[in-house]
Order: sequence, then C-alpha cells, then structure tokens
Amino acid sequence: MPDEPVSTLSDVTRTYGGVPVLDSISLAIDPGVTAVIGPNGSGKSTLLRLLVGATAPTTGEVRHPGATGPKPIGYLPQRVPFRDGFTARETLAFYARLVGDDPDAALEQVGLADAGDRRVEALSGGMRRLLGIAQAVLGDPTLVALDEPASGLDPGMRERAFRAAAERADRDTAVVISSHALDLVDDHADRVVLLRRGGVAAAGPVGRLLDDHAVDDVSGLYRAVTAAEARTGAERSDEEGGDGDGDTGSDEEGGDGDGDTGSDEEERDGDDAEPDVHVTGVSER
Repeated sequence: MPDEPVSTLSDVTRTYGGVPVLDSISLAIDPGVTAVIGPNGSGKSTLLRLLVGATAPTTGEVRHPGATGPKPIGYLPQRVPFRDGFTARETLAFYARLVGDDPDAALEQVGLADAGDRRVEALSGGMRRLLGIAQAVLGDPTLVALDEPASGLDPGMRERAFRAAAERADRDTAVVISSHALDLVDDHADRVVLLRRGGVAAAGPVGRLLDDHAVDDVSGLYRAVTAAEARTGAERSDEEGGDGDGDTGSDEEGGDGDGDTGSDEEERDGDDAEPDVHVTGVSER
C-alpha cells in the first residue's frame, strides 16, 4: 500500500450564505472503496465536491498527495446531463480524446458494450448512470468520486452500477462513493465515513466500526451512531433550555438501502451550481 493517502482534508469548513454545511472536517482518503453515508443534508455531496475541486473550502485545505497521472481525479455528480443526439460511444469518445483513452474499453468495463450505438436520450436511467461512471474513470484517475451512482435504480441495476464503481479501486486508486444504499455499502466498501450535522460522526474500516458499535452491518452502524448523536443533541439542548436537537434532516432517510430521493445540499448556493459536465483536470472553472 502507498505510504501516504491519496487525498486529505485538513480542518475543512464550507459555508453557504454564512451557514456551515461542513464544519472542521479532517479526513485521509486511502486506496480502496470509501463510502460516505449520512442523513439528507448532512454534507455528503458537498464533501465530494470539495474533494474533487468542484467547490472551494471556505477554510481549511484539501490536498491530493497520492493523486497522479494525466487525469488524477474523476468525478460523477448526481446529475450529468449528457447532450442528446450523440451515441454513448460518441459521448465517451469526446472525453477519451482529451485523456488518451479508449471509449470502447470504457464501455466494456461498465457493461455497456452492446449499447455503444444507442443515443444518450434512448438509454435508461441506469445506463446513463453507468455511462457517467465510464466517463468519470476515463484516464485511470487515482481518485474517483461518485455521488450516488445507484440512486433511483432498480435492484439489479443498483448492484451493477455500484459494483462497476467499486471494481475501479486497487492498491493505488481510491474510490469515494456517497450512497444511501447501505446494503451495497456492506457488500463493497472497505471504509465508511458517516456524516451528521456537517461533521464526522464515525469514520474508519467497516469491520472495526461494526465491532466498536457492536452491530452486524452498516445499517446497524447507521442507526447506532445517529441515535447516539440524537441523544447527545437532545441532552445538550435540554441543558441549554432548548426543545430538541434542531436537526432538519431525517435521521433514517436512506437507512433502509433504498435510493436517494434528491440532492443533499448542492442547490444551496447558485454560485456553486454543477457545471453541465465537469471533468476534473479537463474542465475549466
């Protein structure tokens, strides 16, 4: 394994309109699959955007000591509006030329070899997500960040998309996936980062976290950590004379492994809206 992490976040805070979405986050992203989980509004999308450089931190520093190569970072946002009128192969060929990669090989890797001649608008939602994953991993980036790659898909396609993403990880490559599909996190993740109220409530290797919290799976971990955080918040509120923890996001949303129902926080600030298609290392911002 490399001696240093692929990426690090050091005391990173990101605010929108003066309100912190992420507050004093410090993390090391190592090779393998890291799943970012948490209630809606906890900062998952913002964390991925900070990690890939699509959003700048308000304070703190994001570094990529282990991200190398002509395209060190690949990114799949929640919504990638590929342009209609082009086939899947033509779409990937445009990006592949920029990084010297093979679009047909990329289609094969995500299971879309037979759909290469279909126009983007004729692809199912699941196929479009797979095409987005293929675009994100063109050029063999060392850091791949995927925001809800299994969102809104049927069970078979959820597994297929998540597996295609996770298979990119190796001893040099870090794949970071935000997801509410906790069953898939169980199956594929090496490490988990659980966000709550803009902070890290738990982080580490899956096995260690399950042992530490005496639970059997990631769903149990999610419930145990969020319940403990809620109790702590309620106790703090009682001491201060408040009436609750003030958390506006649902603790259990996404805790059952179903797809996400919407973006966590990417709509909060119009100045930070997603570009139409963002290819880190290629797109100008």
